[in-house]
Order: sequence, then structure tokens, then C-alpha cells
Amino acid sequence: MRPVRTNRLIREVVAQRHRLNRGGDRQANAALHHIVIVRLRHDQATKAYFAKRKAEGKSKKEIFRCLKRYVAREVYRTLVGPREEVIRSAA
Repeated sequence: MRPVRTNRLIREVVAQRHRLNRGGDRQANAALHHIVIVRLRHDQATKAYFAKRKAEGKSKKEIFRCLKRYVAREVYRTLVGPREEVIRSAA
């Protein structure tokens, strides 16, 4: 008799991706998702990135994950950047 595999197990084997933290800020994630949606509608660079990744065989979910990480880095740099400059100039 063959062992029964769940969809989750199959997805984990195929993706070879390890989730570091299952928790997180849902509001922040929702905000990042909305930013990515708006960029896909209006920003040519984001549209080109999406098309390039789609041609590489990535799924929509994987592309969104990559775009959200990129946006999160931009937002973080925007929020933290000026403070670091003030600290460096004071030292």
C-alpha cells in the first residue's frame, strides 16, 4: 500500500523552502500586498519583473512573495534611513 501524501507535504518537497517564522504582522503583510497590487497595476518596472519571473516558470504566489520582500526592504530603508544618518552625524 502506498503512503498517503498531503498537498502540503508535496508542496514542501517541490518548493524546498523553509519558513523561518509562521507568525507575523497581518496588517503589515496586508499593506505590503496592497502596495504590490498597486505597483502591478501602475508601475512598468514591476510589470516587467512579473513578466520576467512568469517566463522563468515561477508561480504568481512566488512572484508576489519576492515583490513583497523587495517592498518591505524599501519601506524599512525609508523608515530607518534618516535615523541612522542623524546618529552617524552626532557621533
